[in-house]
Amino acid sequence: MTLHIPTPLIESRPLSQACGSNMWLKLDALQPSGSFKLRGVGHACEVHHARGARRFVSSSGGNAGLAVAYAGRKLGVPVTVVVPETTTERAKELLRQEDAEVIVHGSAWHEANALAQTLVGADAAFIHPFDDPLLWAGHASLVDEVAQTGLKPDAVVLSVGGGGLLSGVVEGLQRNGWVDVPVVAVETEGAASLHAAMRAGHSVELQQLTSIATSLGAKRVADQALASTRQHPVVSQLVSDHQAVQACQQFLHDHRLLVEPACGAALALAYSTQALAAYRTVLIVVCGGATATLAQIQAWAASTRPQ
Repeated sequence: MTLHIPTPLIESRPLSQACGSNMWLKLDALQPSGSFKLRGVGHACEVHHARGARRFVSSSGGNAGLAVAYAGRKLGVPVTVVVPETTTERAKELLRQEDAEVIVHGSAWHEANALAQTLVGADAAFIHPFDDPLLWAGHASLVDEVAQTGLKPDAVVLSVGGGGLLSGVVEGLQRNGWVDVPVVAVETEGAASLHAAMRAGHSVELQQLTSIATSLGAKRVADQALASTRQHPVVSQLVSDHQAVQACQQFLHDHRLLVEPACGAALALAYSTQALAAYRTVLIVVCGGATATLAQIQAWAASTRPQ
């Protein structure tokens, strides 16, 4: 029994018609914590709990923190989540709903993360939002579930922030023998740390993050994510904030699911570009976004509209 659930795999007629390929959706927005993060985070929490951890500490005001809080509640383990000042009231409300202790510190994630590290005592485990082999192993289960259905896509499309999902999906593709299935890694302009690293040939730290897709806001992508691009065919693609938000709105209309712009980035590649035309059967990871609200999506749509 795992903390995450097997999620639906459905064919999307609206997206198929939009881009001319057979589009399939892995609906990880339906995980109990609201995003794919529960796969890896749940696995890491179970492993640390089995090793004797009696407290979990995390440093994410978004999907990873919510996954840790959910896992802790299910395992009966207290959770402390340190979030930056930019974290929305909605996110803090959801964390407290899962009985997590919420500490607000710093103007950005790296400052919250630094404080979180000081709170990890002898009986506690720190759960990283994206850079941990336990996370990648858990995220790989997404590919296992698709393989069990008998569907083998010609490409997998996913969003990239810190690179945990990319690292896990590549691990899953390789352990299922799908070494010929490329990953199309999508980022928003203004949060494209993987794109910068692939172009430079080495890890790069972005000077600043300007995208509204805050869940993609890692100034430096995980080393394993960059290594994955050398171990497996990975294609980097960029979309604008406006395209990502438009995709969220259209996806809500088409499939009655609200996702955040970080997830909308992957969907935007199908809705608003021809980048996937070469592939006959495409799998899109609908990674979710627990803190997204309709009012916020509508406000972003207005603020990102090209002048």
